[in-house]
Amino acid sequence: MTGSTDDYAPHPHIGGRVAALRALAAWRGSAPGAPRVVVLTGSSGSGRSRLLTGFLMLCEPEYRKRLPLDEMDPSTVPPELPAPAVPSADGLTAAQVLWLLADHYGLNATSTEGVYAELAALDEPVTVVVPDVDRAGPVRAAGEPERLVRDVLKPLAATETVRLLAEVPRPLAVELAAGLPSGTVQVIDLDEQEWADPEGLVLHAQAALNPEFGAPELPFTVDPAARLALGAAIGRRAGTSPLVVQLAVHCILMAPEGFDPADERLLPTSVGEALDLHARRLGADPRTLRLLLAPLALAEGDGIPVQLWARLASAVAEQDMSQAMAGAMLLAGPFVQPEEREEEQEQVEEQEQEEEGADGGRTLLRLLHPAVGDEIRAGLPNVRAAQTQIAMALLEAVPEQDWSKADPYVRDHIAGHTLEAGLLPQLLTDPGLFVHADPVPLRAAVEAVPTEALGPPARTYLRTAPLLTRTQAPVTLRAALLETAFVEDGLPEYAEAIHDRLGVELPWQTLWNLPVPGISAATVGSLPRPEGPAAPVAVLVVPAGTPGALPVGEGSGSAVLVHGLVQPGLLGDAGTDTDTGPDLDPARILRPSEEERAAAPLGLSRGADYLRVWDRASQEVVAALVSDTPFTAADLSSDGILLVATERGAKALRIRSAGTGIAS
Repeated sequence: MTGSTDDYAPHPHIGGRVAALRALAAWRGSAPGAPRVVVLTGSSGSGRSRLLTGFLMLCEPEYRKRLPLDEMDPSTVPPELPAPAVPSADGLTAAQVLWLLADHYGLNATSTEGVYAELAALDEPVTVVVPDVDRAGPVRAAGEPERLVRDVLKPLAATETVRLLAEVPRPLAVELAAGLPSGTVQVIDLDEQEWADPEGLVLHAQAALNPEFGAPELPFTVDPAARLALGAAIGRRAGTSPLVVQLAVHCILMAPEGFDPADERLLPTSVGEALDLHARRLGADPRTLRLLLAPLALAEGDGIPVQLWARLASAVAEQDMSQAMAGAMLLAGPFVQPEEREEEQEQVEEQEQEEEGADGGRTLLRLLHPAVGDEIRAGLPNVRAAQTQIAMALLEAVPEQDWSKADPYVRDHIAGHTLEAGLLPQLLTDPGLFVHADPVPLRAAVEAVPTEALGPPARTYLRTAPLLTRTQAPVTLRAALLETAFVEDGLPEYAEAIHDRLGVELPWQTLWNLPVPGISAATVGSLPRPEGPAAPVAVLVVPAGTPGALPVGEGSGSAVLVHGLVQPGLLGDAGTDTDTGPDLDPARILRPSEEERAAAPLGLSRGADYLRVWDRASQEVVAALVSDTPFTAADLSSDGILLVATERGAKALRIRSAGTGIAS
């Protein structure tokens, strides 16, 4: 039970949960006998997040000042200490959560193993609170909560200098606690009687029914006796679930017609019963309500745009749901949370104004709580089939199959739907999707597919995605980096498609790629010929013995590869003309002078893993190239051909700059 008394003021945010707050306060204060690791769990809707939020208010020094600490039970108030690290898992990958933690403590580690080692080596114990584990990951079907527990929370729990509090769903709580020494870990399951809070549920229900706190004035809300009796009945029927209390009150207040406060059979005991009772009271088939909510239960991200709701509901139902949608908000309203979004970008604003006649605003719909989604999904005959229908409807919603014109939800989250439908590999053949989709959810979805099931373009995307997410590359840079990656991987048709079909003006065109390791230097030059202009070439210094390389002197250990700067192909191979054939002398190659370089319209700046090409006249950057491996060499010709080398090889890019009129 709660152990609450009338002698102390309740926590203003929680209003109960005294037993759980006492256990958490003892953990935070390292009280004698208190565990080092606490796992907070319970069924979805049991109030885990609310309890943890209220507890963190007590742990944050500035927020503590707003709470009536002197009036609260001292055993529920932790000592005043520096705020703990709180890397929320909501929407993040396991790796992102770990690096948030590393940043919080200013660690210098460059690997996950290094993070744990540095935490273990700190002079003082560290306190870490990880909320929202059930909401981890940018894509629901990718299994990120399980990965977070396995790859991050278990190693943290095993690190003796870490005091850990994690909020996890019940199936993962057992895994997290398993293997820890006796006395090290405590599992607080809010559905168990020891931690239940029946008094708090009744108080919450009664407060939610009170017109002083925003409830409409109805016979059973303005009459104090009726309100208290109804609140007690709602709390009694809800068992241990604050969510069921919330849904019961929402349903009653949103549609009070036909509700008899004296009939407890109209009050739900579960989320599923809340859905069914509400539908029946409105004269609707409960299955209709569940079908209306199905797209929201299967949604990705922050919810679906309101204009897609009818289309997706009809897709899941495999029938026209427009008639049911006419009264959808009354029927579905207690279970749905609308959210108004500001315009996301100019292209989206224009598209939505055109489609909806709107002023740039955007309404997303999501379910009130994940537990409602769990209930809806559990009632679907076949989740994979439903996701297939949604994926097909989303594809049909792409105007002219042009991803640049697609609704942001369709563009960024169709991969999540096709992943759960088992259709993602078939989708990963369109360079337009690779370029325009948000790389964070797309990367997470692609990484969840076995590599052997991916085609060549998808593997190229998977290789490039870490660079796209790390740099938060905008569309133009994503297109440029993918164009280069496709050339590197021998997929020129995909590189050409990015140039020719997507309508994106790239800062460069990748001319060729030479996968030769060991390049230590790379310069541009020109090779005089008896007739006609000199041939522009790339000179690459490579280890002696590299196939096709020309020796540069005995005992140097080095050789050079001479490659056409614009046209692909090594020079000096047998079978070429006498000027560039096997008798080619590298000493004949002319390098540009310092004066010629200084007079060139473009300049080059280089860092370890980035290059910038800038217009000397305007000082503006016209192209920025980033790499997932350090550059070993780089050079820029006077007419704007960028030559770069990494440990994987060399490539040449024609820089496109309308301002300088070069490299046309």
